[in-house]
Amino acid sequence: VQLQASGGGLVQAGGSLRLSCAASGRTFSSYAMGWFRQAPGKEREFVAAITWSGAGTYYADSVKGRFTISRDNAKNTVYLQMNSLKPEDTAVYYCAAVARYDLPTTARMYDFWGQGTQVTVSS
Repeated sequence: VQLQASGGGLVQAGGSLRLSCAASGRTFSSYAMGWFRQAPGKEREFVAAITWSGAGTYYADSVKGRFTISRDNAKNTVYLQMNSLKPEDTAVYYCAAVARYDLPTTARMYDFWGQGTQVTVSS
């Protein structure tokens, strides 16, 4: 599976962005998908994950209620809608995939990674 993340940019605090992650391959619907982020000088951290069917989702406490993960298996794409953005959300955001039916929340459990897209939130 090859992943291509897009949709990052510069936004003011309180604003919104929607990230997309397009996947290649015919078995996209078999993969759980996750979003992670990494700020300068910090470790990569979990943001959100979604099951292969889209029926199950899980969020980091820091983004719960503000971010929404979704997927369209017909388009081989997973999304991250980010609302009420804060300066501390500034990071490079990565999408990831793994052939599992549960919701992994640690980076080492994912097998495939996109290249990352920069999100910058100004105060």
